[in-house]
Amino acid sequence: MSNSSYYAPHGGLPSQKELLTGRAVFREAYALVPKGVMRDIVTSLLPFWDKTRCWIIARPLSGFAETFAQYIMEVAPGGGSTNPEPDASAEAVLFCVEGTFTLTLAGKDHHMVEGSYAFVPAATNWQVTNTGATHARFHWIRKSYEAVTGIAAPEAFVVNEKDIKPHVMPDTNGAWSTTRFVDPSDLRHDMHVTIVNFEPGGVIPFLETHVMEHGLYVLEGKAVYRLNDDWVEVEAGDFMWLRAFCPQACYAGGPGRFRYLLYKDVNRHPKLAFK
Repeated sequence: MSNSSYYAPHGGLPSQKELLTGRAVFREAYALVPKGVMRDIVTSLLPFWDKTRCWIIARPLSGFAETFAQYIMEVAPGGGSTNPEPDASAEAVLFCVEGTFTLTLAGKDHHMVEGSYAFVPAATNWQVTNTGATHARFHWIRKSYEAVTGIAAPEAFVVNEKDIKPHVMPDTNGAWSTTRFVDPSDLRHDMHVTIVNFEPGGVIPFLETHVMEHGLYVLEGKAVYRLNDDWVEVEAGDFMWLRAFCPQACYAGGPGRFRYLLYKDVNRHPKLAFK
């Protein structure tokens, strides 16, 4: 593993001597995909991506979560894609967790390093190339953009989370904060992908219960997370998938920070019928 503060899977397989008991859970209200199940045999290949594999850790699923897909991409040196996205309606967020790669976005090259975050609007031309000597690993979150008549679509941008001052949650003395890449009041955006930060001992002090779906990938640290009726231990590399209205809360376990990449759908009316 690298010295990155972000966890990234590397695949492999457990020894034949190990017990198969694990922490993977799939319930009506949530799923827990622990880091130990992200092995070679569950990776996917994608059309028009060279020297690349991915772990698909969320996808629209009838009766469960509906709005997004999330991949962990692994691009070998010399790999990438000049035709990455098959759906012109899909917007995306890319978040680099290990290595480096070049993102060509709307004709401009960006050097993506650990912590780099890119927002890719729908119907935007983009390309990925790994020109480095090591594998690049990054999250790719995809959602069909919900356009609203009279509201312009958002523009592309690239930033690094290390350059953004986290927003401290009220009355927490800095124990709980959120690194926000988009202004929450900007109604052009119909999804937020943020980083939630807890100092050791920090908590979500109530059972959040809301209409937004969540994808939570633990970047760093460990915690005990409340998911519906269950308390589960989670650590760096684990992924949680929460359907709408699943109650949630957490205690950060220490000894270091607990941080996760969070997806949620926002700023749009709920659909009243599925087509």
